[in-house]
Amino acid sequence: MSEKLLAIKNLKTYFALDEGKWVKAVDGVDLSVESGKTLCIVGESGCGKSITSLSIMNLIPKPPGKIVAGEILFEGVDLTKLSEDEMSEIRGNKIAMIFQEPMTSLNPVLTIGDQISEVLVLHRNMHKQQALQETVQMLQKVGIPRADKIATEYPHRLSGGMRQRAMIAMAMVCNPKLLIADEPTTALDVTIQAQVLDLMRKMKSEFGTAVIFITHDLGVVSEMADDVAVMYAGQVVETASVEEIFDNTRHPYTKALLAAIPFVDQAKEVLYSIPGTVPDAANYPPGCRFADRCQISDAGCIQHAPVLREITAGHYVRCLKAL
Repeated sequence: MSEKLLAIKNLKTYFALDEGKWVKAVDGVDLSVESGKTLCIVGESGCGKSITSLSIMNLIPKPPGKIVAGEILFEGVDLTKLSEDEMSEIRGNKIAMIFQEPMTSLNPVLTIGDQISEVLVLHRNMHKQQALQETVQMLQKVGIPRADKIATEYPHRLSGGMRQRAMIAMAMVCNPKLLIADEPTTALDVTIQAQVLDLMRKMKSEFGTAVIFITHDLGVVSEMADDVAVMYAGQVVETASVEEIFDNTRHPYTKALLAAIPFVDQAKEVLYSIPGTVPDAANYPPGCRFADRCQISDAGCIQHAPVLREITAGHYVRCLKAL
């Protein structure tokens, strides 16, 4: 049985507002990732996916952000208790992250080679020349042609797909145990997106890295995931293996997400969309947060907040009506 590399328990990450209120961006999240496996976190924009990943990396802007409760256990160590220096030893080394838009994540005044080799100098104590050689080799592994030339280029000189490959190279150069990919294909066209997904599968297979893949695209989930966590309004509402999520969907929100997937041979002219909007994170309702958008909710759903419970082995659902 695979070992749990990361276990998040009751994580709450809030952001302070001027009027003394808190935006509850992540509000009691429980997740786990096994060594060598891929966990896909899926949900609409604003549901807390990215803030969960930034909490793991301890990259929440402080202030106004704050982890107010919970544990983030990585190899048994609670990351929320570590100092900034201790987290710096882990970031980019044991845990790496691919951000959503590489153009805003890469330093525009440093070459690609300098940015990647800096990671090796910091975490592997390499001399700069040796680090540059390792960087060129990693750029070759991620499929970048003329890697020695590309290493001397600045980010704005590369295409979106090439920048994303460079970001993957930077993330993987220290062979991390956990890779967090925050919607890494959102800004790419479908052809480059397919290439990047193939590359990530190859790198995971080669290095044995566990992956947290954050996306809103269930098509990507079906290709990449071993396990799936569906988030809504700062909480996990359903989690199970990828096969269980697609074959035995239980939460009304997950069912609605699946219903909204377009198909090539779809006869309907109008695509399904989930009615209503995500509730205000500074003023969540007392009951189920999906109740006013749910087709099967009743008075009990509006009054009573459901808890995440196991309904079959390894399948957890936050719904009063899920059997």
